[in-house]
Amino acid sequence: MTTTNGTTSPSTGTGTGTAQKRTDPGAVEGDFYAVKDLLDPEERQILDRVRAFLDAEVRPLANEQWADATTPVHLAAGLADLGITGSAYHGYGCPGFSNLLAGLLTMEMGRVDASFATFFGVHSGLALGSVMLTGSDEQRRRWLPDLLAWRRIGAFALTEPDVGSGAAGGLTTTARREGDTWILDGRKKWIGNGTFADLIVVWARDVADGQVKGFVVDKSNHGDDRVPGFTATKIEGKVSLRGVQNALIELDGVRVPEADRLQNAHTFKDVARVLKTTRGGVAWNALGCSIGAYEAARRYAVEREQFGRPIARFQIVQDNLARMLANITASQGLLVRMAQLQDEHRLSDPQASVAKMFCTTAARETVQLAREVFGGNGILVDHDIARFWADAEALYSYEGTRDMQALIVGRAATGHSAFV
Repeated sequence: MTTTNGTTSPSTGTGTGTAQKRTDPGAVEGDFYAVKDLLDPEERQILDRVRAFLDAEVRPLANEQWADATTPVHLAAGLADLGITGSAYHGYGCPGFSNLLAGLLTMEMGRVDASFATFFGVHSGLALGSVMLTGSDEQRRRWLPDLLAWRRIGAFALTEPDVGSGAAGGLTTTARREGDTWILDGRKKWIGNGTFADLIVVWARDVADGQVKGFVVDKSNHGDDRVPGFTATKIEGKVSLRGVQNALIELDGVRVPEADRLQNAHTFKDVARVLKTTRGGVAWNALGCSIGAYEAARRYAVEREQFGRPIARFQIVQDNLARMLANITASQGLLVRMAQLQDEHRLSDPQASVAKMFCTTAARETVQLAREVFGGNGILVDHDIARFWADAEALYSYEGTRDMQALIVGRAATGHSAFV
């Protein structure tokens, strides 16, 4: 198909074979304001390379793995070859990308499979990020090479069965020091990658001073990888992010050497430093989920016929698509500015919170609108939209619920804390 400027543009077929010219201004169908054009040529090549990997390796298996509740751990070597792990961190072998490129990489993953984006984010953002931000120089040199190369996979254990949003003051997992060894006791829940991770960052309260500290349970310290007192059990029955292996972890007298205590993690404020960065990552994942849902709905609307015409010609369907694009574009604008603030080292906790709050809320509405376009077919995993629709629910809640983010923003707005 030839456009008005003489260039060739791909076509999307309808159920009757009639060609429909694409009018999307960006290379990503949901990138209505062409945010990708903000990248320099080298960054665009990186993004395109990752997108090709996702389309070739992740997309074909996404629905099957979601239905089977399995994680594509076999793609670890491919992720290592992409060179994007630890994307926005500098030094120690990290690529040092701009935060905009790092965010768009997460968006591309979420656009294909939010579970895959979470699998990557837990390893690269939460686990690797904990070592990078709160570890010593020696610990970074010891652990980061294996994490960057995906020779060993990381997990991040903060949430507990009875403590989610109240982790700052209510964490019950304890750490007791005996000489050069720490003894960890407690339980953790919803720990992504927890069933197969090699390095598990565990946050526990020091019984001596009451402060939250970080510890790395390193399975390589044990010949058979079986850590005495450490048990990780896969959580079954999830209806969201089924491609993520969440674990219930039992810590019964787990011994961690002082050398494996994160040396620059002294209070919960240090946990918050990690979460501020990854909270933005969840917002980018939610944006990707929104784009994936919109693109699926748009394709379906053009191809699906009712009453002798494509449903894309009906006003209600077009209204739904327009509202989806508006949500996506508003989220993109917010996240682009967030990335700029991150690059300038000026992003505050409330600013990160408003991004997570807004983008995940917008995603929840967007996937619902997309679901409506599909009618009865929308409940079938084969059409992709059921997966996006369900996954948005977890993005809305994890790493701080919408309500908790709202209270963080409200405290900044008013100067008064509404936390109990």
